[in-house]
Amino acid sequence: MSLEVDIAVIGAGVVGLAIASELAQEGVFVLEKNESFGHEVSSRTSEVVHAGIYYHEDSLKAKLCLEGNVLLYEFCAEHGVECKRVGKIFSAVEKGEMEGLEKLYNQASKNGVEGLRFISRDELKRLEPNVEGIAGVLSPPSGIVDSFSYMKALYSKASEKADFVFKCEAIGIEKINSKYRVTIRDSEGISTFTTPVLINAAGLHAEKIAELAGINIPKAGYKTYLLKGDYFSIRPQKWGMTKRLIYPVPGKVGVGIHNCITTDGRERLGPDEYYVDEIEYSVDENKKQLFYDYARNYFPFLEIEDLEPESSGIRPMLQSPGESLKDFVITHEEEKGFPGLINLVGIESPGLTSSLAIGKYVKEIVKEISG
Repeated sequence: MSLEVDIAVIGAGVVGLAIASELAQEGVFVLEKNESFGHEVSSRTSEVVHAGIYYHEDSLKAKLCLEGNVLLYEFCAEHGVECKRVGKIFSAVEKGEMEGLEKLYNQASKNGVEGLRFISRDELKRLEPNVEGIAGVLSPPSGIVDSFSYMKALYSKASEKADFVFKCEAIGIEKINSKYRVTIRDSEGISTFTTPVLINAAGLHAEKIAELAGINIPKAGYKTYLLKGDYFSIRPQKWGMTKRLIYPVPGKVGVGIHNCITTDGRERLGPDEYYVDEIEYSVDENKKQLFYDYARNYFPFLEIEDLEPESSGIRPMLQSPGESLKDFVITHEEEKGFPGLINLVGIESPGLTSSLAIGKYVKEIVKEISG
C-alpha cells in the first residue's frame, strides 16, 4: 500500500477518536496498532467525568477539563451514551486535612469550577449516611460515563468520513519536504503513506512516535514514565451504599484511592499509584489489606472479604517519581522544524473528560496549518 492522505492520526484511544470525530472530513486516516479502538489507557480508567478541580488555573488540563466536562455531558445526551452527573464528595476524616480541603476548594474556584461548596459533617451524613468524615467539599459537576459506549459513539461518528485501519503499527516516520512519509506494518506486510498533517495521539506510545518523527525527546521534555494503578472490586452485596463518588483529600502524590461507580451500578476501589518499567496489567492480590486499611477510613461498612483484585491501568506521565504534576503537551512542532506534526504527549487524567475539548483544540491547530 502506498497512498497520500490529507491528515493522519496515530492512535485510536478516546483522544484519537475525539480528534477524528471533530475533524470529520474526507481524507482523514486513523491507524491503530491494536485490533480495535480504546484497548489501552482509555479502557482502563475510573470512568469518572472530572470537574477540573485539581489542576493549575493556567494549565491545559484545567482549561480542557472544564470545557470537556460540558461537552461530554452534551455529547452523551445527544448520542444515547450512559452518563450520570452523580457528583463527588471530597471527605476530610481528620482535622489535619482541613487545610488541604480549603486548598482544593480555592484551586477549583480559580479554575472556574461552578457549584462547589463546603459541607459540614451533618450534611455529609445526610447526603451519604454510610460515609465517614468530619467535613467535605461537594462537587456537583462530577460524574461517571460508560467509556466503551462513549468511544463506540465517537468511532461511529468519525468513521462516517474518516478511514480506520486496525492492527496497523507505525514503525518509521520520515520528513520529506513539507510532508511525512509514514512506514506501517500490518497483516499484509510493510508499506508507506504520505501526509502533510500528522497527529500523534498514541497514548502510552506517544513518546516513541514523536521520536520516530525526529523529535529530540530529552530536549523537548517528552520523556514519559509509566504510572500503574490497581483496582479491587467490591462484592455486589455492598453496592449502592454510596450514591456519589467519594474521594479523599488529595495528598502530595495523586488523588488517593476512591470508590468508582459504573453507570450500571457496579462498584470498586482504586486506583493506587506506582511507577513501573513495563506495560503489564496483573494485580497483586496481597494489596487487599492495603486497600481495605485505606478505604475503611471513609467506608466503615466495608469488610476485607468484600474486596477482590479486579483490573489495572497504566498512564503515561511526563513527571518522573517525586516530581510535581506536569501539564498535557499538545503542540504543533513547527518551531522544532517539523511543520504539520502535532504531538500529544502525557495525555493522562483528565484525558477522558477532556477528550472532546482536546479534539476541538487540535482542530484549531489543523486549521492554522492548513491556512
